Formats: sequence, structure tokens, C-alpha cells
Amino acid sequence: MASRTAVVLQPSYLPWLGYFAQVQRSDVFVIYDDVQFDKHGWRNRNRVKTAQGAQWLTVPVCTTGQNRPTNREIGIENKQPWRKKHLATLKQSYAKAPYFTQIMPTFEALLEQDWHHLIDLNVACFDAINHLLGLKREICFSSELGVEGQNVDRLIAICRKLGADRFYEGAAGRDYIDDSQFTSAGIAIEYQDYRHPVYAQLHGEFIPFLSVVDLLFNCGPKSLEILTQ
Repeated sequence: MASRTAVVLQPSYLPWLGYFAQVQRSDVFVIYDDVQFDKHGWRNRNRVKTAQGAQWLTVPVCTTGQNRPTNREIGIENKQPWRKKHLATLKQSYAKAPYFTQIMPTFEALLEQDWHHLIDLNVACFDAINHLLGLKREICFSSELGVEGQNVDRLIAICRKLGADRFYEGAAGRDYIDDSQFTSAGIAIEYQDYRHPVYAQLHGEFIPFLSVVDLLFNCGPKSLEILTQ
């Protein structure tokens, strides 16, 4: 029986290269949508490169009065013209990029829509970026798996539910995961050791750890090969 690798990651806004490198390594990718929203993380923001350097694109969210909302529950604060700002920043920053005319229509179509929940925006962006990269994987939501438990116990249960005998985890997982819990469950665990590629960028000296949109605008159809090299 062939080995089957699972990756479990929270939904993020226009994620970085390493996020999609994990997608590429997976056989089944689980969007961790029913865990608590992290308002200081990457769920609703990422960085792009402008003529003035790296700049945040942040989706304003509604957290006031909510008791520990999950990624699936968090709403978007649409009183702020964030969509117009993000579109303007992308156009100003990447108008001279080699693949601007091929890539920009995708993000225009996304950011011209009305979004009310962050999960819907993030998943639509995730699907669109996978399409631009040429990545096709089995995708599911943790909220739809009917798997209970907390922390590592739940990750193991998700692997079992999906018939995965390998779990591919980001580098930060080394800080809180006890590998023996996976191995005793008959699941091999591997940690990502992402070596960020250097590619041709606009606006001077190379800046790593940006949103994958920077790579797409600059490298187009070569993007997947570059981010997984």
C-alpha cells in the first residue's frame, strides 16, 4: 500500500512560499478551520514588496465582543476600504513585473467581490493560487471530518481518519510536538526545513518571506519549480 502524507495548516491570507511547499508535499491537505483564530498571526495578513520595501496587506477583522472565535467564525470588518487598498498596492507594486498582465486579473476578480467571513476569502485565494501554481491536491476541512481531541491527539486522529501514515509539519512544530506520540500511533512525522529560494524581484535588494504573490508576479509559470527547488 502506497504511503499517504497529510498536512494540516490553518487558513492564511495570501500565504508565503513555504505554505505552498507544504501543499506540494501533501497527498491530502487539511484546512484547519475550526481552531481558535490567532489575531496576531498570518490568518488575515501578509507582506508584499513595494518600491518602499516590504508592506503589509491586512484584512481588518471583527473580534470585539467575540469569545475566542474560530477561523471559520471570524468576520471581516468591511467599513474600511481594505479591498481597494490591496488592489491599489498590488497594481502599484507589480505593474512592471514580467507576469503582471497574466496574474493580476486573478486577484482583481478576488478583491472585487464582497467578502463577509475571512475563511471564504482565504479559501478562495488559496484555490486561485493553487491553480496559478498548477498544484492539484486532495483538500478537506477539519470541521467536516468529525474528529475530536486537542492538539497533537487531534492531529493524529485526523491522520487516521484520512488513512495517512505520514505527517508533514512546519518547522515550528518541533517546539511543541512530541514525535513519539506519532510514532507510537504508527505515523511517521517529518518537519519542513524550508530553504527560501532567491529569485528576480523588482525594487532593489531581494526580500524573502513575502506572500507567494510576489513570486507569481515575477516568475509566473516557473513559480512552482522555484518554490519547491
